Amino acid sequence: MPTRARRKRRLKNTKIQQLPFQETRNPFKPMEIVSADEIEHIHNQSLRILAEIGIKVDSQRALNLLRGAGAKIDESINIVKFDSDLVEEMLIGIPSEFIIHARDPKKTLKIGNNSLLFATVCGPSFVSDIDRGRRAGTLQDMQNFVKLTQSLNIFHHEGGSGCEPLDLPAETRHLDMMLAQLTLSDKGWQPCWMNSAERARDCIEMAKIALQVNDDGLLNTPGVLGGVNTNSPLLFDGGQAEAVIEFARAGQPVHITPFTLAGAMSPATIGGSLVQQNAEALAGIILGQAARRYSPVFYGHFTSNVDMKSGSPAFGTPEYAKSVIVSSQLARRYNLPIRSSNTTAANCVDAQATYESFMSINACIQGHVNVMMHAGGWLEGGLTCSFEKLILDAEILQMQTSFLAPIDLSDSAIGLEAIQEVGSGGHFFGTQHTLDRYQDAFYQPILSDWRNFETWSDDGAKSATQRANTIWKQLLNDYEKPHIDPAIEEELETYVAKRKEQILLN
Repeated sequence: MPTRARRKRRLKNTKIQQLPFQETRNPFKPMEIVSADEIEHIHNQSLRILAEIGIKVDSQRALNLLRGAGAKIDESINIVKFDSDLVEEMLIGIPSEFIIHARDPKKTLKIGNNSLLFATVCGPSFVSDIDRGRRAGTLQDMQNFVKLTQSLNIFHHEGGSGCEPLDLPAETRHLDMMLAQLTLSDKGWQPCWMNSAERARDCIEMAKIALQVNDDGLLNTPGVLGGVNTNSPLLFDGGQAEAVIEFARAGQPVHITPFTLAGAMSPATIGGSLVQQNAEALAGIILGQAARRYSPVFYGHFTSNVDMKSGSPAFGTPEYAKSVIVSSQLARRYNLPIRSSNTTAANCVDAQATYESFMSINACIQGHVNVMMHAGGWLEGGLTCSFEKLILDAEILQMQTSFLAPIDLSDSAIGLEAIQEVGSGGHFFGTQHTLDRYQDAFYQPILSDWRNFETWSDDGAKSATQRANTIWKQLLNDYEKPHIDPAIEEELETYVAKRKEQILLN
């Protein structure tokens, strides 16, 4: 048994273990839980919705584009109907893979096929940690979340700056959020605000400044990933529709993600919800293609269910996991990348938050999701971003990434010589085979504590949530702002200041 003095010496090692930043690819066959015939049935039922019921689109600009593409428009109620030939034609030729360029070229990544991108949470109005509890998000909270995203290698993408800074004016806070994403991180990024043409245009203009390209340059080197939700059931509001148009025309990838909650915004079955989701996603994809043919508009999934006892959204459920995998099958049927999410309905960072997030993440891995949104920090059904949950999610994602790595079956790795050297009843601790490998032989956790009970107890008997609290604080303390040309940073700040003045004057 280790002595107390030896245990205390071990406690001084506070280095945070991380995997290096790396491209993640899924080498396994995707899970399929329905047959090819059943996928065609979902597709055909979706075509019936599009042809017989239609989608309401509250944007004259979008209606004009869809009419030009061949859709039928009922102007009196803004209902758009699509015949099956139009749908099938418009799905041909959309990119099955594209590149998102980061400020740091080493963090530029492909999306599609068997690639897997982890992006942090976006959208919450609240933030939480175990020191100050749940509270309205602030500018400092938002900036700290971006810094942590930069510091955690497992996250490929700054997914939306964490929480909204509610201490800033609603009309202009999107500019401060994007400024933080582009200056405090050098990874790829996705804006949280895609609810108007003007805000979508701000995203595009700031991406051009960050990458120092013009319109044609951005078209050829996409630098921002967009996401738009439909207003389920069967509605595109004007702002969301026009954001799709702006991104498609600029050649920036945008996923169309219906927000279908079975029992509330879609039928109280996963099958019916998937059919409705598919119809809405196809309608948005066609809108993007009508704006710019062959632009990288791709498939988004967010079908879950509500708690039928309370009406509250439920996340990380078996139904959610199944809908992830079937949606991935549908995306492959259309030869498109797919976006889904890590989710939980838990209100604090506890066992529920862990097992619901693991259910979601595992479904994304098994289904071959290409972009995992909200992969780090999501809590309370997306209303809150949590600093401790960010670290918990980082651990789960690191473990999944390590699981995806191939097993080394080379002669050197198998080590027959070491087996012969040790013989019967010995041990391998002192063999050269072990000494050559001991530092990186196995996965090293960022959060898990593998010490024995006595050592763990002497160190305060801290739970995983308490350790996560210590880790994110250490990461913030150690954070170093990534290099950015001062002239580029000044140009971004000038753009933000000018746009704030224009917006507030109107």
